[in-house]
Amino acid sequence: MKGTPISRWLLGSGLGVVLLGVGGVLSASAADPFHEVAEKANRKLVKIFGAGGFSRLNNFGTGIIVSPEGHILTVASQLLDTPDLVVHLYDGQRLRAQVLVIEPELDAALLKIRVEGKRPDEPAGLELDYFDIEAAAQRPRAEVGDWVLALSNTFEIALRDEPLSLQRGVVMAYTKMAGRRGIFEFPYTGEVYIVDAITNNPGAAGGALLDRKGNLLGIIGRELRNTLSDTWMNYAIPVQAAVEIKVREPVKDKEGRVSEQERTVHISLVEFVKKGVRGEYKPVSRPQTVVGEGGWHGIIFVPNVLERTPAYVEDVVPGSPAAKAGLRPDDLISFVDGEPIVSIKAFQDWIRKNTRPGMTIRLEVRRGEALQTVELTLASPPPRPQPPRPTPAPPKAADAKTETPAPKK
Repeated sequence: MKGTPISRWLLGSGLGVVLLGVGGVLSASAADPFHEVAEKANRKLVKIFGAGGFSRLNNFGTGIIVSPEGHILTVASQLLDTPDLVVHLYDGQRLRAQVLVIEPELDAALLKIRVEGKRPDEPAGLELDYFDIEAAAQRPRAEVGDWVLALSNTFEIALRDEPLSLQRGVVMAYTKMAGRRGIFEFPYTGEVYIVDAITNNPGAAGGALLDRKGNLLGIIGRELRNTLSDTWMNYAIPVQAAVEIKVREPVKDKEGRVSEQERTVHISLVEFVKKGVRGEYKPVSRPQTVVGEGGWHGIIFVPNVLERTPAYVEDVVPGSPAAKAGLRPDDLISFVDGEPIVSIKAFQDWIRKNTRPGMTIRLEVRRGEALQTVELTLASPPPRPQPPRPTPAPPKAADAKTETPAPKK
């Protein structure tokens, strides 16, 4: 056996084989050809240019080609609010595009490349490389700890045939969205990938989140802050995204009287793309925000002395919706209709903005060590007691007539 004494000992003991084997695995893993994955994916993405260009409103973004005819999936933003929408393909072609449909509840928009002399419903004859979003949604979602790749036109680095920027990161979490843009709550409330990479930069919205093999996992979102931690979020909406929206529709009874009936609508990103390509998708009409006090519940909370006082129930008004639903003192309200409740103020704000008398809401209540679901039908606020009117003073008695004694003579 040749070599140094220590190497002969390692080989003789078998440890050398193990070390070489591990080293071989690590070196092969570190040398994965991401450039090939990026090159293939780059052909299925576009650079979008539209409205904006002032006061942090960027006029550039990214889109994912989802059909050979030039349908493009991107995020719903002010970028699309222009008739002069332009896209750059991977080979440098500069083409016009138009918005077909927008679904704010998914924060998604579907565009189509315009070909001169052809109507939007006519075949464009482009034969582009594209991501099959329906097939992508049927694959298992990425797990926490999986390596992912983000491909986008972040910071407008790419123009014409220049390749998009590639970032590598890890899936940190798969969780419900809780975000806002400025002072406005973000409409999409479904699941998102939280990524351990600074992916959501200007221009990145609408880009692709991929696995290491180049399979589409999701669409990179906009620049948002987390409402729970007030920190910037790096996230992507998965291709399996789906949400349930409560809508109210006018319904006539037998006597012809019109009332509103509430129903739940299920929408998904796949359905949005499939129907949007066929021209059949109709955006969901969410009820307008209720202005005022909202529905009345009859919950008396503990004193709200902290910035984020947890929504603990101190008591309920007898005969109120809360009493009828079975809420008890010391219950902690954790969720309302799937929305996390971090404080008494958050609960009160949600009730004011989203409810009206007659609506039924679903509360997730922590009672002891168990989490229980309670359905509560809101009522009209009871009339406020009027302050007692002051008792009128009794009428003053007529002044008694007094006789003036006659002067003494």
